[in-house]
Amino acid sequence: MDAKFIKNVFQKNRSVKVDQHIPAVAGFLFGIFLIVALLGAVIMSSKINDNWISVWVAGWTLIGVILLFALKVASQWEKAVVLRLGKFRSLRGPGFFWIIPILDTIPTWIDSRVMVTPFSAEKTLTKDTVPVDVDAVLFWVVWDAEKAALEVEDYRAAIAWAAQTALRDIIGRMMLADILVGRSAIDEELQHIIDERTTPWGVTVQSVEIRDIVIPQNLEDAMSRQAQAERERQARVILGESEQQIAASFAEASKAYVDNPTALHLRAMNMLFEGLKEKGALVIVPSSAVDTMNLGGLSGMVAMAQANKPKES
Repeated sequence: MDAKFIKNVFQKNRSVKVDQHIPAVAGFLFGIFLIVALLGAVIMSSKINDNWISVWVAGWTLIGVILLFALKVASQWEKAVVLRLGKFRSLRGPGFFWIIPILDTIPTWIDSRVMVTPFSAEKTLTKDTVPVDVDAVLFWVVWDAEKAALEVEDYRAAIAWAAQTALRDIIGRMMLADILVGRSAIDEELQHIIDERTTPWGVTVQSVEIRDIVIPQNLEDAMSRQAQAERERQARVILGESEQQIAASFAEASKAYVDNPTALHLRAMNMLFEGLKEKGALVIVPSSAVDTMNLGGLSGMVAMAQANKPKES
């Protein structure tokens, strides 16, 4: 499995270990009771027996310790799972609440906000045996804190592993081309698969987004050349279709000259005139078109007309 992914999951697991959440107000009250005990001992030191002073100090200190461990404060987005003698007692929070020290324990605090878990599948083979690296992001939320705490050992790690295995499974069943062009379909399928796995844990998946798909560099170059060749092929096809359309247009126009040689000669004269007007000179290569349209004689006439044309001052 991915070493980087394992390291990230391990670090997250360490961050969600048991937290007793000793609030500042509990520490403040403990300090007050301790001060009261000490001041009372100083005031009564000359009036009563030392044994009673010890009882006084021990009593106030015990009350302060009980308050220190009995008073808990949960943030607005937190739920505390309370166990009494190892059995599930209740969910507490948000706000402050009391527990019975020694009898009650809080093994975990459940965060009810929307959580973001990045996950990846490195060097995973597609259906056409192409290794790809895929990075994705999972958005999820705990809707049942009791199930998240009791049904799975570590719901954060379980969600991360479920997401990665689902991603690997989908990649192995798809062709590379489908993966590259079908990100939205992969997102929806991943969300459905992961949500089915996490629902028994009290977790629902809101969305899954593919961030990046990395393929081998040599394959990327080959695909680029393939795309370039495909574009060139399409350009040649379009050019051939254009030539066909032009030929059809010429064939349609030629019907006007079949039985009208005068129109053909007029067209030839116009062509020569336009050519000489633009270039000032025209070279005619002997061919069947020259004989058909009598371009040789016409070109001499047009050239003489151009030569005898008065120059502009």
